[in-house]
Amino acid sequence: MFIEIILVSFCGSLLCLDRVFIQTMISRPVVIAPLIGLLLHNPYAGLIIGALIELIWIDRLPIGTYVPPNDSIAAVAATSTALIAGSQLGGASHELIAFAVLLAIPCGIIARQLDVLIIKSNDILSDRALEDAKENNIKAIERKNYLGLIKVFSSYIIFLFAAQIIFIPFVIWVYPKFNATLLKALSFTYYFLPLLGIAVAINMLKLRRTIPVFCALFLVAAFILEIFHV
Repeated sequence: MFIEIILVSFCGSLLCLDRVFIQTMISRPVVIAPLIGLLLHNPYAGLIIGALIELIWIDRLPIGTYVPPNDSIAAVAATSTALIAGSQLGGASHELIAFAVLLAIPCGIIARQLDVLIIKSNDILSDRALEDAKENNIKAIERKNYLGLIKVFSSYIIFLFAAQIIFIPFVIWVYPKFNATLLKALSFTYYFLPLLGIAVAINMLKLRRTIPVFCALFLVAAFILEIFHV
């Protein structure tokens, strides 16, 4: 388990660099979570977790000076928690996935504050790079860019490692103690999270009149699936 935590911390941080470097969209939850799932031998569960987190913050776009919640970190933490803990608890069930997502959502908000601090600290590097540019010192500018990337990577790897060290043993300890009522609530949460996310997406697209219709259809479908245990 400890080796898996270290591996996920390293690979997850490397993939999260896409948020600030190259930006090929592999840091999006719907991509990064299945990749972490593939690393942990369950890409399908990773895809489900990534889709849930993608929908929750789909309207939080990095426009202008706004720094959105770090959904990449949240997706990695949720996937790792569900799959590594699930390997000790008989599999990543719907209830366990819902629990892992609920635990990981605050990570995205906390990591956002970390991103803000990194951005502010990089202002100093930016000012120094401007001075280097005046002196036509290209090598010094390159070093400052690499230093900024190293700062982001090291911050993310420490954050992910700490989150997993806390969440995974906690889930392994507390999840078996949940009674039938709590497990039923988590089961409903698993089906409710996509509804919440799609409602956010519809609201972002200014299609508010379709929300009640979609909610009704979703609840009917979820009810039918629950009855027939699909």
